[in-house]
Amino acid sequence: MSPVAIPPYLQNTYWWAYLHPRAVQLFERQWLVNLILWGNFARLRDLALAELGETIDEKVLQVACVYGDFTEKLAQRLGTKGSLDVIDVAPIQIQNLDKKLISKRGVKTHLQDSTHLKFEDNDFGSTVLFFLLHEQPEEVRKKTIAEALRVTRPGGKVVIVDYHRPVATSPFRYLMMAILGTLEPFAMDLWKNEISHWLPEGCTPAHVDKQTYFGDLYQKVVITRSTTQDQLAI
Repeated sequence: MSPVAIPPYLQNTYWWAYLHPRAVQLFERQWLVNLILWGNFARLRDLALAELGETIDEKVLQVACVYGDFTEKLAQRLGTKGSLDVIDVAPIQIQNLDKKLISKRGVKTHLQDSTHLKFEDNDFGSTVLFFLLHEQPEEVRKKTIAEALRVTRPGGKVVIVDYHRPVATSPFRYLMMAILGTLEPFAMDLWKNEISHWLPEGCTPAHVDKQTYFGDLYQKVVITRSTTQDQLAI
């Protein structure tokens, strides 16, 4: 794998979760990632995968590795014509995914930065971002979304699952405010703005569908690219 610079925000803010070898040993536990999402991991995983279909016979891109069995379950849906490319900027995350995957047919991993994808325009039928955007500063988030849209074909989907501002009556509202405010300094952006706020200039999607879950603490946003050629400003 060719070297890729680790972004400063990742090195400075999330080294303890994604870059240190002990982090991988700690967090690569299905029960733990489920606990972090208050028992909602499987539900949110399956909601994202349902957007891709029971059998996937197209090229799919997953932007960033995910602790737990998200990628394994995605790979198990690949049909004879389907393929999955997974990118991450951290070599240790790529190595961990390569090690844990059981269903490797049609799966390729790449060391890449989400803000500078090395794929052609319109290369994928669908692109998935599963709990990535809340970990990125605003300018990085904008570029990531723009790149995800660029490499997704017109008529294809960008499927995003992430945090959302919970309803005022949710018992998790103030608890998560404290947790995210301490450990996830960029996550509160998703409480203040819709994900569509970060769409690139010149992008007019055919459809944006948003659903919220668990007292609005989580959201699934599906952006369907227009079949006309958008001029995506990155």
